[in-house]
Amino acid sequence: MTVSYTQVVATVSFGGFSKLLFRWKGSIYKLLYKDLLVFCGIYLFFSLLYRFMLTPNQQDMFERIALYCDQFTNTSFIPIPFVLGFYVTAAFNRWWGQYTSFPLPDNLMMAVSGNVHGADEWGRLLRRTLMRYANLSSVLILRSISTRVLRRFPTLDHLVEAGFMTTDELKLFESLHSDFNKYWMPLTWFSNLASRARAEGRVRDDIALRLLMDELNNYRAKCSLLFHYDWISIPLVYTQVVTIAVYSFFAFCLIGRQFLNPKKGYKDHRVDLYIPVYTLLQFFFYNGWLKVAELIINPFGEDDDDFETNQLIDRNIQVSMLAVDDMYHNLAPIEKDKHWGNRHFSIPYTASTAPEARKPAFKGSAFDIRINAEDLEIQPPRKKKNLPLNGSMENGLDSILQQENGVLRGRSLPTLLDVPLHLNVDAVCDSESDIDATDCKDEEKTLVKVVIE
Repeated sequence: MTVSYTQVVATVSFGGFSKLLFRWKGSIYKLLYKDLLVFCGIYLFFSLLYRFMLTPNQQDMFERIALYCDQFTNTSFIPIPFVLGFYVTAAFNRWWGQYTSFPLPDNLMMAVSGNVHGADEWGRLLRRTLMRYANLSSVLILRSISTRVLRRFPTLDHLVEAGFMTTDELKLFESLHSDFNKYWMPLTWFSNLASRARAEGRVRDDIALRLLMDELNNYRAKCSLLFHYDWISIPLVYTQVVTIAVYSFFAFCLIGRQFLNPKKGYKDHRVDLYIPVYTLLQFFFYNGWLKVAELIINPFGEDDDDFETNQLIDRNIQVSMLAVDDMYHNLAPIEKDKHWGNRHFSIPYTASTAPEARKPAFKGSAFDIRINAEDLEIQPPRKKKNLPLNGSMENGLDSILQQENGVLRGRSLPTLLDVPLHLNVDAVCDSESDIDATDCKDEEKTLVKVVIE
């Protein structure tokens, strides 16, 4: 079962997260303790071998090997954080994508309940059969990717026994030969049955049928996406590189992190502590990081934190049938609400939540900013000057650049060179109302209007 601790961390408190460190189910200790025991056992073996079983000459050789291996325990030689970081990120994105791709029938059942009409037995049968087909499709896809679901429904006969499929449907399902997964077949039945309901008038117009088909396609797309997540994994070479990098790093640590005789004056070996605390912490962090990736790379297994696929199946079939059967045209009496005669009313609070009612409503982060009195004065807009230019481009630009107290000098606006000076006067007169009527009559006169603010 998925380990949930949401309520424990809902409110931040002193030692709140520390309480989670003592949980066993779903913990990193449960995943890692066997690997840690093996690592400690091998490290202890080499330590005892070096201290009590080797001759002085053999100890010298072991020390040289240990110093050589210690060079490779530096993360600059084997970039463990870099390699693991990318791998865990890829695994987490994959895990979240699989979670959001789980086919939930909620949208589809609402469309069926609202658009497949008929309070008689045939109408009820239509709605229940449509949702049974949808749920059957998700069960078929989950049987092919989840070990929990496969153990629950090991054969198609178990699906017949569970009520997801009838005997005749099983025969029809098995009669269609295909080398590939046939999870899509019940969705085809859904499509055909929806078309039949439209022909019978149970679905009253093509818009309602289109809504049903759109929701069906969304449901089918999620089933297909789960199948492809199971089919296409993170490339095996990436997984191998990460695993080899972590294991080789700690293989060098088994010898390179041994405490050598302090009397021989080796660098960084002045104290003999017997227990490599820092190395054990590195093993816990790095190997634990790898275990996290191994855990979430496929959440359809039987780990503590894997998806509860069987409970999701039970939930989906139950709410589907309730929505299209018991809840079909099932409405409470329409009455005036409690605040019908009050335009302004407030909702009561309990004693424990009453202080929240005294808090001012949030109106925006800039709502309460104080503004100086002078900043409140309204300034009239500046008038724009329309300066007609006659003649060539050079003369027109020179006259502009010499105005406004020399703000524009030496052709400092190269973009003005792209302004066309020879315009069609008739076209301009149609859109510009501030040009003289006498100018509009002269079709060969050139005009440029430049606006300087």
